[in-house]
Amino acid sequence: MRVRFMGAAREVTGSAHVVQVLGRTILLDCGLFQGRRFEVQRKNRQLPYAAERIDAVVLSHAHIDHAGRIPFLVREGFRGPIHSTVSTRDLCEVMLADSAHIQEKDVEFLARRNKEFVEPLYALGDVSTALAHFRPHRYHERFEVVPGVMGRFVDAGHILGSASVELEWEEDGQFRRLGFSGDIGRDGLAIIRDPEPVERVDWLIMESTYGNRDHESIAGARDALARIVTDTAARGGRILIPAFAVGRTQELLYDLHALARANRIPRIPIVIDSPLAKEATDVFRENPGDFDQNEPLVRAMATKGESLFDFDLVQFTPNVEDSKAMMRRPGPMVVIAASGMAEAGRILHHLAYSAGDARSTILIVGFQAEHTLGRRIVERRPVLKVYGDPVELRAEVAVLNGYSAHADRMELQRWLDRTRETSPQLADVFLVHGEPEAQDALAAQFTARGYRVQVPTPGTDVTR
Repeated sequence: MRVRFMGAAREVTGSAHVVQVLGRTILLDCGLFQGRRFEVQRKNRQLPYAAERIDAVVLSHAHIDHAGRIPFLVREGFRGPIHSTVSTRDLCEVMLADSAHIQEKDVEFLARRNKEFVEPLYALGDVSTALAHFRPHRYHERFEVVPGVMGRFVDAGHILGSASVELEWEEDGQFRRLGFSGDIGRDGLAIIRDPEPVERVDWLIMESTYGNRDHESIAGARDALARIVTDTAARGGRILIPAFAVGRTQELLYDLHALARANRIPRIPIVIDSPLAKEATDVFRENPGDFDQNEPLVRAMATKGESLFDFDLVQFTPNVEDSKAMMRRPGPMVVIAASGMAEAGRILHHLAYSAGDARSTILIVGFQAEHTLGRRIVERRPVLKVYGDPVELRAEVAVLNGYSAHADRMELQRWLDRTRETSPQLADVFLVHGEPEAQDALAAQFTARGYRVQVPTPGTDVTR
């Protein structure tokens, strides 16, 4: 077995790992890099391996930093199967189309600014072609990845359809197993089931996003959300939440629904200003079998035959005219809009409009990668650049890490310990999907507990 780490190595975007076994080449994830525009444009056009020589893709989940280059891979000559869970395939249908649309708009924006023209990575037609290659599977179902290599998905508890991956093959009369964590979620997240460990693995590729920090409790995050909404509404401001359209938006809707039912927040509009979030929420509605049936509101709504995501305060704004009309509306409101790192999408319009308003609050509810606008907001830079124009940051900034869909360092430790319970032969743990500080801290923590840990840099080759 040979593994080459070609993305999300010493960083948190661009997930892509090339696995070569039994003369076959398997790509684990094929995600977009995110960050400084011209730097990531270059990186995104360098595929992790020659497209026509990749035999199969195994996709952990639908987030763009894990799935976003798949249409480009197909455009460049990939013709094999793309294995995913059922919900991941459904989410990719809307998310990859949205990604193509954003790229086209980005090119138009650069052209208006007289910037260097760069062709989009892919168009809507490439997305349609890529979707024809998907082979969806249920959790725990064994499937043939390529001849001689079997795969299995277990629930990673990160977003709807997210999975950790097990690959198994026979070599020299022995079965070998490689595990890939994908992005690991947290126990107790709303809607999504708790993460499951992979089993009986010899080697493990594992994420490390929050490897050097602890999250506040999920219950504490809901309480803080209620307080922020109440306080901001009382001073007449808006609560602006940059949120991933898939996962984070639905979790926030769940909690706002629960808080509204308990009369813990004022009755102000809750606006989901993202066409992608609306389509993704439709996918959630269509896949209730992936929900955590132990969640009280999930049970209550199922009993009544009602939707988790539809209540009287919520308004979706699928078209631009609705979005503009809502922005002109006076008074306090909650606005949830993509993108999650404030790098694109309608959240930019809201930041341009309200970041300078001291009555308002920008609420950050997830990881913000280096060189993103979201990270600059977290750092409370006095002046932000939105669409290339300076915007003074006068709004309050609040950060709730309890809404992270990524496990923190102790949750990562528990997940790995559970994996080792069935994997006494586990030889190597390769940490990916983390910035250097987080990875180095987690590597030291795991090493102290007896694990053999490596932290690969981009392009690292490992043979076992």
